[in-house]
Amino acid sequence: MDWSGNTWRDLELGVTLDWNDALIDWSGAEEALAPAFAAMMALERGAIANSDEGRMVGHYWLRMPEIAPSGLGAEIVRVRELCRDIARDVHREGHHRSLLLLGIGGSALGPQLVADALAEPDDPLRVLCIDNTDPEGIARLVGPLDLEQTLVLCISKSGGTAETRNALAEVQAAYARAEVPFAPNAIAVSGEGSKLWQAAAGWRARVPMWDWVGGRTSLFSAVGLLPAALQGIDIDALVAGAASMDAHTRTSRLETNPAARLAWAWYRLGRAERPRAMVVLPYRDRLVLFSRYLQQLVMESLGKALDRAGREVHEGLAVYGNKGSTDQHAYVQQLRDGPDDHFVTFIVALDDGYHGQEEVEPGVVSGDYLQGFYLGTRRALAESRHPSLSLTLATVDAFRLGALLALYERAVGLYAELVNVNAYHQPGVEAGKKAASVVIAMKPRLLAALGEEPRPVDEICAAAGLRDLAAAHALLSRLAANDAGVVLHAGEAPAADRFARSG
Repeated sequence: MDWSGNTWRDLELGVTLDWNDALIDWSGAEEALAPAFAAMMALERGAIANSDEGRMVGHYWLRMPEIAPSGLGAEIVRVRELCRDIARDVHREGHHRSLLLLGIGGSALGPQLVADALAEPDDPLRVLCIDNTDPEGIARLVGPLDLEQTLVLCISKSGGTAETRNALAEVQAAYARAEVPFAPNAIAVSGEGSKLWQAAAGWRARVPMWDWVGGRTSLFSAVGLLPAALQGIDIDALVAGAASMDAHTRTSRLETNPAARLAWAWYRLGRAERPRAMVVLPYRDRLVLFSRYLQQLVMESLGKALDRAGREVHEGLAVYGNKGSTDQHAYVQQLRDGPDDHFVTFIVALDDGYHGQEEVEPGVVSGDYLQGFYLGTRRALAESRHPSLSLTLATVDAFRLGALLALYERAVGLYAELVNVNAYHQPGVEAGKKAASVVIAMKPRLLAALGEEPRPVDEICAAAGLRDLAAAHALLSRLAANDAGVVLHAGEAPAADRFARSG
């Protein structure tokens, strides 16, 4: 049996995709993908892809500026050079030791992945990230920092994302308490004219972000390139790897297009008799954040209630994972012996990354075990008829990481065309933001309705003109736990709790 026939490999790129254990029916794939290839070509030529906002989607131009329409290529090159210049100046000064990145979603996940995957002990700056609005989490991260040696990079395309705005306010307050000037130690990446752009007028630098780049595909813009350059990563190699993969994934020939192979595998495995989740298992510590990165890229792009024709479809592809061989002591047991509700993607690297390994047994090093655990788990899944794909990198470096990220971006775009959903909008995320704003607006009304006498939530809500009793109870309970002007008199059950104004 020619097992190698079920692989795609490019030695110069250093990437191999192996679907020998995928159990996929490839019949009809090329015909089904033909419209998807045409749609991707139109996307790169500047077609309006996000109909909600009437804008183009141009993340592919970031790797190949010469194909960008309307003179945007020169702006892409200018901003990339600006990122290099800023990093060069910071490194030359030698004053900063830490980079504190403020962002969320695509403004944090991609930069975090790159920072962790390519970190080296002698990096000029150590990268830390605030990617939540958890006050304790912010305090735990900022508290130990020497703020005089910390450079802050605030990333928000819209300039008004609540979580990033909150983190910025907390960090600015920390600088004020430490009596360290904030503006000379701060850089903003945002849309020109945004609230953040205006607020950062006196900061060390401002770098533009464009509305035609979505957050989850923004890694090759200043969102990802500036923090990588500040860390000391070779951003040219990162971009070159992505551009090289783009060249391979533009072809309409299925057998030579690894992204098309991935997209069809997801289509067949994820939409079989029952839906299956995609489990991503990188067998390298450097890639532990890759599954988190893919959760946003895949699930935010593909998780849609309606297709492009407005029909209710509830499409999506769930993604979870951690790393091997850790997961062999966690959920691999269920992957092998549990329900047929998943398919696995193994990601491995040939180069162990460290060549001074000690022998753990005669003639055996740790890297042997890591590979053995991967191959053993793959075989165990195959024996139980659970499908898997394997993706092998020659090594984990900037070039191959760029190629890996570009591969999955294209696979997501092709898959979205197969199931006829818009991969470039996120109505569910926007709905969540609107719902959160409604809850935040409840706080002053509830506080105004509180009296000195304890009353149950239903009476307080009636006085405040509110109907959501559960949300009101949760909000008042939190305020009471934080001594924020509310006292809780607990009843036998939550519905019997009573609240009053404190003090």
